[in-house]
Amino acid sequence: MKIAECLGVFALTVMAAGAAAQGYPSRPIRMIVPQAPGSASDTVARIIAAELTRYLKQQVVVDNRPGGALMIGLELTAKAPPDGYTIGYAMIGALAISPNVQKPPLDVQNDLQPVSQTTTGQMLLAVSPTTPFKSVRDLVAYAKQNPGKLNYASSGNGTPGHVGFELFKVMTGANIVHVPYKGGAAGIADLIAGQVQTMLESTNSITPHAKAGRVRGLAVTGPKRSAALPEFPTIAEAGVPGYEATTWTGIVAPRGMPRPIVLRLNAELNRMTASPGYKEKVNLIGSEPAGGTPEQFAQFIRSEYAKWGDIVRRAGAKID
Repeated sequence: MKIAECLGVFALTVMAAGAAAQGYPSRPIRMIVPQAPGSASDTVARIIAAELTRYLKQQVVVDNRPGGALMIGLELTAKAPPDGYTIGYAMIGALAISPNVQKPPLDVQNDLQPVSQTTTGQMLLAVSPTTPFKSVRDLVAYAKQNPGKLNYASSGNGTPGHVGFELFKVMTGANIVHVPYKGGAAGIADLIAGQVQTMLESTNSITPHAKAGRVRGLAVTGPKRSAALPEFPTIAEAGVPGYEATTWTGIVAPRGMPRPIVLRLNAELNRMTASPGYKEKVNLIGSEPAGGTPEQFAQFIRSEYAKWGDIVRRAGAKID
């Protein structure tokens, strides 16, 4: 093909993308969430879907696709047509942790288009109210004296609760057995009932249960106390110096989405995260708003991928 013909094709492609963006969106948008309904991810995803529906003037519909250590939903997002009508709600577990724990079915850094970060947050180390543990030190002392007798729940393999707890075990010497669930809600239910004794779970989903006394919170995983749960110390404060495991979420899309559509979605997401209403909603469940450009989110994903790859190696985390 001659240079002039190539330039002509390129110009037509750009014009088509621009025209598509001008009328975008003209129908409902599917947001794929790689965890089950009621999970920490699902809780925030539904807040974002409702808010984006207002800003885009089109319905944003949540489509839960759990499984595969978060990779099923992410792969479906990557393989969808890059037309702006399928986006993915992604989190630290899917983009930075799970790909380091297993061989993923996609290249999370190259098969997806980062659009914008949406939240930052942390997790709560909690125990069942059926246990006698009142502090991190109590839990660690019992686990070291009774290796393998305690079980900890996670919302799934390759999630922050899984790898974060494995790091906790490495740093304390506690021997506690991993029991993965298909979503945080099921794990929390068994924690309340005493079927498992402890859990490291996002504040997004466990905060209401801790406040109501259905689980007993011990400490949070961030570098500072949580605004939603200020009564709990950090794990570092509570006796594990240097421990830190924060969380985050964001919106991604199939690679190849027209730039004007990426920028439109990014602009509306940033309007959303800057709004007082969104901040109030996510603060109530223990998260904080986050935004930025697609390029900033892409760089952040790369840095978090490297950081959690190192943590996975230190912790020796594996798929159970």
